[in-house]
Amino acid sequence: MGRAFEFRKERKFKRWAKMAIQFTRLGKEIAIAVKEGGPHPESNSRLRTAINNAKAVNMPKDRVEAAIKRASEKDSKGYEEYVYEGYGPHGVPILIETATDNTNRTVANIRSYFTKAGGTLGKTGSLDFIFNRKSLFRFPATEDLDVEELELELIDGGLEELYVESDEEGNDVVVVQTSFEDFGNMQRLLEEKGIAVSSAKLERIALSHSEISEEDAVDVLKLIDKIEEDDDVQAVYHNMA
Repeated sequence: MGRAFEFRKERKFKRWAKMAIQFTRLGKEIAIAVKEGGPHPESNSRLRTAINNAKAVNMPKDRVEAAIKRASEKDSKGYEEYVYEGYGPHGVPILIETATDNTNRTVANIRSYFTKAGGTLGKTGSLDFIFNRKSLFRFPATEDLDVEELELELIDGGLEELYVESDEEGNDVVVVQTSFEDFGNMQRLLEEKGIAVSSAKLERIALSHSEISEEDAVDVLKLIDKIEEDDDVQAVYHNMA
């Protein structure tokens, strides 16, 4: 059928694989939220956020409901959240967030990824001076939305920064950033204003950046790709410029 067909097929498989990973991670986030605050999103803000994030990536409704139901069962296993920190090839700092039901397996896997790539796994907190945890909310920049006015209205919610960026489809998206501690305050304020948030996450923002060559960056990205394939991994952060 030709190279064009093979190329399209490969891209489709990669997209499906990426979606599968996203759904697995969101399923864990839903499960953790249910274990923490119960199965009702009206009274569980973390679950409400997880469901909204699932909708943003078109996770099927039946999968969301199934994840809630499984986590609600008394004998269902819970997940523990751990952060691993280390230095990859060429000294690039890498921080990994995980959710696991077997910490021995997770730490062994993470350590092996670093070791095989020529990196080292460090102690918890060793990268606190490089990454700062922030709350990030994203929603569509509609024509009737006055961004400048909204910026003033969100100050009471702990607004640190507001800007517009483009998503993968080229659509304008408003990004609202607050401190880690103000996640709940901003979430409530946006809900009160009737703003449908498409994504609400706690992310790690790099305070400094590593300048390395494109050739060296390939080595680091290979390690990051390997880490992201692990089922226990929820998010990976680095500080490459």
